[in-house]
Amino acid sequence: MTNKTDRIIIFDTTLRDGEQCPGATLNIDEKLIIAKQLARLGVDIIEAGFAFASPGDFEAVSKIAKIVGTENGPVICSLARAIKADIEAAAEALKPAVNARIHTFISTSDIHLEYQLRKSRAEVLAIAEEMVAYAKSFMTDVEFSPMDAARSDPEFLYQVLERAIAAGATTVNIPDTVGYTTPSEFGAIIKGIIENVPNIDQAIISVHGHNDLGLAVANFLEAVKNGARQLECTINGIGERAGNASLEELVMALHVRRQYFNPYLGRPEESQESLTNIDTRQIYKTSRLVSNLTGMLVQPNKAIVGANAFAHESGIHQDGVLKNKLTYEIMDAQLIGLTDNQIVLGKHSGRNAFRTRLKELGFELSDTELNKAFVRFKEVADKKKDISDWDLEAIVNDEIQQAPDLFRVELVQVSCGSNARPTATVTLRTPDGEELTDAAIGTGPVDAVYKAINRVVNVPNELIEFSVQSVTAGIDAIGEVTIRLRYESKVFSGHAANTDIIVASAQAYVNALNRLYSALQRQEKPEEISAQKV
Repeated sequence: MTNKTDRIIIFDTTLRDGEQCPGATLNIDEKLIIAKQLARLGVDIIEAGFAFASPGDFEAVSKIAKIVGTENGPVICSLARAIKADIEAAAEALKPAVNARIHTFISTSDIHLEYQLRKSRAEVLAIAEEMVAYAKSFMTDVEFSPMDAARSDPEFLYQVLERAIAAGATTVNIPDTVGYTTPSEFGAIIKGIIENVPNIDQAIISVHGHNDLGLAVANFLEAVKNGARQLECTINGIGERAGNASLEELVMALHVRRQYFNPYLGRPEESQESLTNIDTRQIYKTSRLVSNLTGMLVQPNKAIVGANAFAHESGIHQDGVLKNKLTYEIMDAQLIGLTDNQIVLGKHSGRNAFRTRLKELGFELSDTELNKAFVRFKEVADKKKDISDWDLEAIVNDEIQQAPDLFRVELVQVSCGSNARPTATVTLRTPDGEELTDAAIGTGPVDAVYKAINRVVNVPNELIEFSVQSVTAGIDAIGEVTIRLRYESKVFSGHAANTDIIVASAQAYVNALNRLYSALQRQEKPEEISAQKV
């Protein structure tokens, strides 16, 4: 990738750092689905995972490299500690990609050197130089990160970066690993690097930051003003602890305020050209996809993609928007892929109309997936008079993006009321094909359903989150249920959508249990790896 200074490179780490968010674990097929969508979104680089972390991560990186890392696709990247075995695993997994990158890192802050690495500055300097050169022996595109750079001694940071670039690093990434800095401080760090690293012109400056103080996006924008040209971010801002800098917020900030940022990138102030390669119309769809697959809900007041991002309740605001949207909206909802098109299909619509509309919405389904989704569409259409784009999205996501198909819900029946004890009967088909039925009493219908399911599956777990969202307005709306449950120290999520919220609740719970059950079957115990950076 050439060192272009007039645009911003978007490095997406949803599949690596984003997946480190508790409960957001994805299987290989789900990672591939997200990677394909990230390619449609137009990200420049996809950090597909940490190849050395586990056989599953290696396979995911390799599969994404082969299927998404095409000639016209994004660069596919794998993270690797500054250790030969990590770098070798990354290089091997990335072989199928046309354009690949190894991203290697080592800590540089004194607190990390003393308590985590237990190494001297001289040792770290030597390791960084040697391992960047080793990565360079496998491929030309190498990125180096000094972990906890924001809390590192500036003079030592400059030395490490200079050595890394001399050894072959084409990108140097500056992580605010613990989300500690303020915008002015972070901008000053980037400025100091440009002024004090002699060979910095031979590499792209990247930034990576966490949102512990809610300042990640602001820090990145200040970094851009001071010379950073690559932004490492995630969809919906998911990631370790309070998350990463949010891709959609960064991209739309740079787009809406491009006349403000143009001069910092050497462009005429009045230029209307986009500062990134992102197709903003794919933002909302990508956000929903990641939310559904990870089970991480988007808060209603989340900037850009939250349910309330374009809602106006104040009378004064409503009046202004009706007269002219610009009075209270700084961007058009259609710009991120939202449309006003509500009613599109009904129960008399045929397969071809269904396929065509899904294609317009950006879904690319195989014949098998289309058949499954069409059957589900007909079932919903018999219950709902009109099917909106949001309904279609929920139907397709629910049908084709499921957890491992181990236990299957065959029957859910509940009895409840103001003067009755909520009782549920469920029938599940086991992985062996046997149908098992059981019943339970609970504090409410959903609690009763879950207790009945637990009696059948018999896998101890703790339900830690249950949420319901309506896809559209109206009493016949599809309800989406997202649940998260904990088993030992791991969190598993489940998602389902149905016009019957009790059925959706049962299916979401079984989906989560299937993920848990699948993990227990694999009994994977990957080597513990310290990869908390980023």
